[in-house]
Amino acid sequence: MTDTGTAVALTPAPTDQVLSPAALSGMPALSRFGIPLGLAGLGGGWSAARSSLGSPMWPEEILYGAASSLWLILTGVYVVRGLRRKGTFRADLRHEVAGPFASFIPLVGILLSSHYSQYLPPWGAWLCMAFIAALALVAAQLLAHWVTGGVSMQSIHPGYLLPVAAGSFVASIGFSSIHAHNAAMAAFGVGVFFWLVIGTVVTVRLMTGGEVLPAAKVGLSAYLAAPATANIAWMVSHPGPIGAIQLELTGILLIMVLMQVMLLPEYRKLPFTQMFWVFTFPVGATTNYAIRWLATTDLPGREIYAWAILGLATAFTLAIAARTVPTPIAPKAARLAAPQSTEVR
Repeated sequence: MTDTGTAVALTPAPTDQVLSPAALSGMPALSRFGIPLGLAGLGGGWSAARSSLGSPMWPEEILYGAASSLWLILTGVYVVRGLRRKGTFRADLRHEVAGPFASFIPLVGILLSSHYSQYLPPWGAWLCMAFIAALALVAAQLLAHWVTGGVSMQSIHPGYLLPVAAGSFVASIGFSSIHAHNAAMAAFGVGVFFWLVIGTVVTVRLMTGGEVLPAAKVGLSAYLAAPATANIAWMVSHPGPIGAIQLELTGILLIMVLMQVMLLPEYRKLPFTQMFWVFTFPVGATTNYAIRWLATTDLPGREIYAWAILGLATAFTLAIAARTVPTPIAPKAARLAAPQSTEVR
């Protein structure tokens, strides 16, 4: 193993793989898309509050507007960067840590087009379907890379759930927003399949393969993103009284929330970087569903609980934003992304 700490063990055996500089550069570039994703996720929470609690429209529109502006700027910068360096996107997809975060680009597009389809019915629906198709292509490329030995067991982290599980549930939400129920159910089925398959692989790796890289630890929040988006997807596609499937999904979400609470000491050990924005989307999606779920119950004080949850989620996202402004994030994110020794001691 090299002394520079740039090798990644393919297995606990002493066989190492060195990632190219092009692959390492993808971490800060792709992680930036967590910012508009988190803002759009919180915008969904405020949208649920407008329907259930009668909140004003301006918070959600500000959040979606900010997410749209940042997403357009970041996408433009990313495309220009890709045109300057041939094969950049392919290299980023093959990044063992950051590769799954490539799905953030179409994921944000789905969330934004789903929201704005209410103002531009025909164009919004077409854009939503286009972004869902783009997500499917990205997920298919990632899957093809993964199943052909493109990643080591040591590099796998919960972020691998984002493009194929949480992404499919977001696609289901997008289809429901444009009233394509059958397509929404098909996307939901895809999400459940990969939630079980990839979730099993990820959990086995975490339980038996040792500690993940520091940059990958924020991906543990994907354990929350998958059930949160699954719950929203099922609820919007099955309006009406809460059924057995919704209750089962809610139970899964609750245990994942508790697990995230138990992980707080681990998260507090991490130095702040731009990667912390990865936390904001699961928080926003959970808030979105919590508000929707509370509205269906007769729980005393449910509106107070809903406002409290929304307030905490908003404060959390604003705190991340405030910390981001003065932080020199790109160099630190690149250092955290650089693979270090992963030998099992």
